[in-house]
Amino acid sequence: MKGLVFLSFLALYSLGGVAQQRSAIDFTHLKAVVNIEPSKKAVSGDLSFSFDVVSPTDSLGIDARKMEFSEVLLNGRKVDYQTNGSKFWIKQHFDPAKNQELQFHYKAKPSQAMYFVEVRKGEQEQEYQVWTQGQGKYTSHWLPSFDDPTEKLEFDLSFVYPHNKTVIANGVLKEQVEINDSLARWDFDMNSPMSSYLVAVAAGDYEKVVRSSKNDIPIELYYPTGKKNRVEPTYRFTEFLLDFFEKETGIPYPWEVYKQIPVQDFLYAGMENTAATIFSDIYLIDSIGYHDQNYVNVNAHELAHQWFGNLVTAATHDDHWLQEGFATYFALLAEKEIFGEDYFYRKLFKTAEELKQLSDAGKGEAVAMRNGSSLTYYQKGAWALHILNELVGQEAFHEGIRNFLNKYEFSSATTINFLAEMEAASGLDLSDFEKNWLRQVAFQGTEALESLKRSPFIQKYLELAAAKPLPVSEKRNLLQGALRFPVNDYLGQEAVLQLALEDPNEVADLYKKAFASGNLYTRQAIAFSLQNVPLSLKTAYESLLNDDSYLTMEMALYHLWMSFPQDRKEYLDRLEGIKGLPDKNVETLWLTLSLATAEVPAASKKVYFEQLSELTAPYQKFQVREKAFGYLYQLDAINDEVREHLEEAAQHPNYRFREFARGLLKTLNNIP
Repeated sequence: MKGLVFLSFLALYSLGGVAQQRSAIDFTHLKAVVNIEPSKKAVSGDLSFSFDVVSPTDSLGIDARKMEFSEVLLNGRKVDYQTNGSKFWIKQHFDPAKNQELQFHYKAKPSQAMYFVEVRKGEQEQEYQVWTQGQGKYTSHWLPSFDDPTEKLEFDLSFVYPHNKTVIANGVLKEQVEINDSLARWDFDMNSPMSSYLVAVAAGDYEKVVRSSKNDIPIELYYPTGKKNRVEPTYRFTEFLLDFFEKETGIPYPWEVYKQIPVQDFLYAGMENTAATIFSDIYLIDSIGYHDQNYVNVNAHELAHQWFGNLVTAATHDDHWLQEGFATYFALLAEKEIFGEDYFYRKLFKTAEELKQLSDAGKGEAVAMRNGSSLTYYQKGAWALHILNELVGQEAFHEGIRNFLNKYEFSSATTINFLAEMEAASGLDLSDFEKNWLRQVAFQGTEALESLKRSPFIQKYLELAAAKPLPVSEKRNLLQGALRFPVNDYLGQEAVLQLALEDPNEVADLYKKAFASGNLYTRQAIAFSLQNVPLSLKTAYESLLNDDSYLTMEMALYHLWMSFPQDRKEYLDRLEGIKGLPDKNVETLWLTLSLATAEVPAASKKVYFEQLSELTAPYQKFQVREKAFGYLYQLDAINDEVREHLEEAAQHPNYRFREFARGLLKTLNNIP
């Protein structure tokens, strides 16, 4: 018990030291040479911190998780230091002074924040892709730095890595130097300060194309070697987005370059590291996949963060919406320019439904609070800004945003700081807005609905949705109108979803109208919702196999295979060789159905089983592996090799995939 009390005292002392240091010491610059060893999953480096002592203090601390240190010098002299597994400390008296320097060597084997992903296994060795994910406070697992996002400094980092690979990091690549026959060093330079959680590096087999914005900001778009055909559909509208945000915020892009790097098995959709967004390669799509899961929204969201979060950072956890709500809203404004007002208002409508449902269940949350959900910070935060924009008017809104970013650039800010700028720009008292939209846990559904009704599209959508419980005889004209050429994407989908509630033979004429619409998303809605295909619609339904949508192909193949057993082999032949989206949605289903089709020869089935099993291997994307595991389980075909892959997956860094694998293992082992 005494030991526990002592440890608690140490923890409190450490926290107090951090708070004291933040006001007493100002770290201004880090110059580092970091050596990454992918085969050992290890990192080491030589660091030089510059700092000013602002006021007298008795300690200096840097966040550093499970690291070893040596060669510690303070202003060129050896100095005693301490480390407790989470922090590096120098405990001595510091008088106010400028331009101080701390140098040391460190090494670590990161358990998180730097990931070594096996992407290929050759006969001799494994191939790795390395990437980082700071996510608020985790950079200190691989680089001594600062978990406090308000501690901003300039990072000039160099990385040593195998010379035949590509290394990408924050800042401008100044030089690449060959060290020896196996290693090279990449030197990156940044001119402005940022938070430690936004430090990033990615390395692997990459190539790039370089574009530029209207203001000549270089835009470096990376892609895995051999995937150049994915560049245009993946990065479509990127230059437009950068130009749009400069115009919409009134603030030039804050950094010297902008890079985007797709990586395998990323933990999230994307991460807005300063000037170097890392995102999941599940969005690295071709021209057909663009219709199913394009990168535009994630692209816009992460780019908007370069202003909201990177240039100006939330000062406290209560202000987190200043990053996520702003990035969500400004991304939506950009998408409105690309996809139109109907898209814009439908997205607002859908998120309002989610927020209202949560609120009505007594689970609503205030926007300006700590420990909120993503739905609150992202979507409710975006809704608050939408209402604020309408309340103060676009001119005042733009002025307030511009002044806010200017005033707090390369620093941090609070919700109160933002509201002060908005009140100054608009001349309005925003206390009611603050109370109702930022501090209130309930979602303001009535005000949101009034805003939505300004859209003629939403009025039509609400009319159509209200007809859902009516019999077809009373809404046939309404459904016909929704399916009249040219069909609106969202009205067409809603009409088809209502048809799915009826006997398809009784509404065959309306289905045929929907098939003939030529609208990709209306037809996709048929593929998803019409599961038992009647003979009268067989020919029309078969045409879905030819649509420019891998999701449509996938669902159409499955439902046709189930509905018409005599034609199963024909349907499989039509989609043979099509992989689909990056998660191989068509290929995994095709292999599974082939294994379950009597007409497929036994020799072919043996090959298909081996191919499906291989898709569970550790070097495959986790999204591919999850589908393959699921299908093999349905076939009752999980052998020892696949089980071994599943046990490895149960330790995967991606939380959702890891839990999926653990759940499947429990099922296989009959564990409740």
